[in-house]
Amino acid sequence: MRKIFLVAIIICVFLSCKTTKELQLNFLDEYILADSLKLNNEKIGGLSGVDFANNQYYFVVDDAKNPRVLSGDIIVANNKITAVDFKKSIYLKDSTSQFYQENVLDLESVFVDEETGAINLTSEGSINYNKTPSVFNIDKNGKFLESFQLPKSLSNLKTIKHNAVLEGSSKSFDKKGFWVAMEGVLTVDGEEPTFTKQSSPIRITYYDKTSKNATKQFAYQLEHITKPAKGKINLNGVTAILEYQKNRFFIVERTYQSGYESYGNIIRIFDVVLDDEVTNILNVDSLKSTKFVPLKKRLVFNFEDVKDKLTDRIIDNIEGITFGSKLPNGNQTLILISDDNFQLYGKQLNQFILLEIQK
Repeated sequence: MRKIFLVAIIICVFLSCKTTKELQLNFLDEYILADSLKLNNEKIGGLSGVDFANNQYYFVVDDAKNPRVLSGDIIVANNKITAVDFKKSIYLKDSTSQFYQENVLDLESVFVDEETGAINLTSEGSINYNKTPSVFNIDKNGKFLESFQLPKSLSNLKTIKHNAVLEGSSKSFDKKGFWVAMEGVLTVDGEEPTFTKQSSPIRITYYDKTSKNATKQFAYQLEHITKPAKGKINLNGVTAILEYQKNRFFIVERTYQSGYESYGNIIRIFDVVLDDEVTNILNVDSLKSTKFVPLKKRLVFNFEDVKDKLTDRIIDNIEGITFGSKLPNGNQTLILISDDNFQLYGKQLNQFILLEIQK
């Protein structure tokens, strides 16, 4: 009996250790696109979102004058990105629908439905010009297919800050729906992140693929700003989201501060959990006047820790995250990309980052 008891204890301890082991992300490589790289005689830049589907990568280009999606390959070998090969441009042009003409297309994220081939996009619209944000999809030729109705909380332009709207999106892990994430805080929900900790929740919304309606929404608390101010701009918000297993997410937060020149970004990745305790806030008008439980988060990667491995110690404007290929050891990789804003605000990098998920 004593031996059986000891064996049982050993098994319990082993299982306990195994279940409490935390996931971590390891830096593998950085790849920089040449500034002069072109496709169809158009400069490649403004890469604001990325997705991997049906053995292709899809990139959304944040170009108000010529919004488009690029497809291509990211080649990984020996734990490094060896090449990025852009193959096709998909232009948002349609003679049969007025959607493109009636909306401001400030495109920020992309994901592709692997069953139908529809390319789904989010746009921030233009709050300053009373143009609502939008979630919509197109076919492989850029023709408009349909748009999805925004929940009430994301439809009131008086509570949304310009250029802090639908910044990230992700297919659900079970392929039954998708998620869209706000970048910034609604005025009725909390305060924008400052240098002290306070309530700064953004809303992450789930859409059911069958009903095509928003059915759930959850709050995610942003971090406060940690570096001293050197200029007038000091912002933090969500730029990308990826559901990597059921109700588990990688969420990218980007702090940007002016006055630091090329070193104004702090990029952090959080491992985020949705459990039964988290409040569904879909029908909540204001989080300031409501008690709620936000998504649970844990810092899993901070680019401040790997600056010595980056070009000129710069981490640029990371706005996209997706799955990469699997490594020889069986571990999954992540690909992150930066939006260089077409160099409009000074020297930036078209930066590709390769990370390893270690469980």
